[in-house]
Amino acid sequence: MRELQVIVAFSGFIALLLWGVHMVQTGVQRAFGKNLGLWMGRAMGSLPRAFGTGLLVTAAIQSSTATGLMIAGFAMDGLVSLVPGLAAMLGANVGTTLIVQALSFNPTMLAPGLILIGVWMFRHYAPGRTRDLGRAFIGLGLLLLSLDELVSMFEPLNSAPMLGTALEALGEAPLLALLASTALTWASHSSVAVVVLIMSLAHHGLADPTLAYTLVLGANLGTAINPVLEGGHDDNPASRRLPAGNLGTRIIGCLLGMALLPWAPDIMQALGQDSAHGVANFHLIFNLIVAACFMPLLRPYARLLQRLLPQRSNPDDPARPRYLDESAREVPAVALGQAAREALRLTDLLRESLQLTQRALLQDDGQAIGRARYLNSVIGELDQSVTTYLATLDQESLSPDDEQYLKAILSFSMNMAHAASVSGMGLLGHASRLHKKHWALDSEQQAELSSTLDRLLRNLRQAASLFVSGDRQVARNLAFEKEYFRNLETKAADRHLERIKTGRIDVADVGAFYLEVLRDTGGVNAYLVNAAAYPVLARYGELLPNRLRETD
Repeated sequence: MRELQVIVAFSGFIALLLWGVHMVQTGVQRAFGKNLGLWMGRAMGSLPRAFGTGLLVTAAIQSSTATGLMIAGFAMDGLVSLVPGLAAMLGANVGTTLIVQALSFNPTMLAPGLILIGVWMFRHYAPGRTRDLGRAFIGLGLLLLSLDELVSMFEPLNSAPMLGTALEALGEAPLLALLASTALTWASHSSVAVVVLIMSLAHHGLADPTLAYTLVLGANLGTAINPVLEGGHDDNPASRRLPAGNLGTRIIGCLLGMALLPWAPDIMQALGQDSAHGVANFHLIFNLIVAACFMPLLRPYARLLQRLLPQRSNPDDPARPRYLDESAREVPAVALGQAAREALRLTDLLRESLQLTQRALLQDDGQAIGRARYLNSVIGELDQSVTTYLATLDQESLSPDDEQYLKAILSFSMNMAHAASVSGMGLLGHASRLHKKHWALDSEQQAELSSTLDRLLRNLRQAASLFVSGDRQVARNLAFEKEYFRNLETKAADRHLERIKTGRIDVADVGAFYLEVLRDTGGVNAYLVNAAAYPVLARYGELLPNRLRETD
């Protein structure tokens, strides 16, 4: 019974430790998530900066796994190339050692104060950065408390025969010890927690230095497995280059570490600290050596990964860019022309999506809804590709005219993506609701909606031609279309109100639903005007600052 209580208590404090780490990670990511990602993407221009960025971010969020997944996402979006990404991962691995170094001094006395401050911030502030930082303080306090309890639990286990036998068996089988620590770190998603436990084992004499260092090597290997399993879920092998490359550095480092392990205890003892600090120092020195060995070799290592994991693309995939030629980046005029051609593809996809939406609304076609949703998601992906392509051009080589053209392309692409988003969440959502409720529009509403959607498709064609021609009169005509859609919604609202006044309560729900459809149709048209007409009119100085009339 005593053994069962010990096992339950040990498991509970391990869970509390992992939950504390989770709260710190989520608190920091919620507080600085977007800004942290933007700063991280911009700060990786060179190998030393990428290394330092990975180190600092990991030290802040206390998870090299989360950092690895973030960097892998940047690499897939084209914001970070493979070589700086690998350098950032080496820095992330060193960043975890700094956390362990801080925890090796046992700052348990800070735990109650951190929890007190964190709870006060969490309870007294509205959702925002301050409240999220309070969450991080609570997690850090729980982490320190759980570590202190785990350390105290190991004291009566010094004489436990079962634990001693198990650790002795692991000491005689270094490969098994390495694999066991790897599996534990992979399951816990935290090398910090595992290394701190190893420090506790070493401090109480339950693990000799050689076994402790072997377990540390396993923790370093296990933390590189999660980014491989959780990143790159598509069929493109190139999406797994960065996490696989990081795992490769860990495997090679562990093999070298196992070969040099017999000399490690003497080296750590020469540093003159106790066994627990020896574990933390070994963890730090191992990652520094791996980083120092691989930093000069990252470029040939990246070329090897590119050969082993080649880029694979489906030529029939509509989400695959067709005109964004990487070799055209050196000539800005050519690159901008390619981006403009890709942006025009969005109008073709949006036209097909709107035609399917029209069929779903007027003919109750359930299959058209699924196809239209897919096309809208493709438009979003292509817009992201265009934005990334333009954002990574050399800004210093652009002339003022090129900069203006770049902004026009970005505006056109983003507004087309917004139009697809309104169509997907609004019009397609209304089509699904119409299908589920078994509602039916009357003949007048169907005729009016059909005419409105036809007009919307015509405006889309005008927007596409206007993006190419920049014709002033066409831009004015397209801009005046917003007035048509406003008047249409106003008339429909008046008609709906009159029907209710005459006692036709049975059509109230359908009438309100129809107004929502017209409102979202006008929203799609507004984005078309923003995409093509307003930039041309602004260039000619024909836009007012606002719609308010001047007063004395």
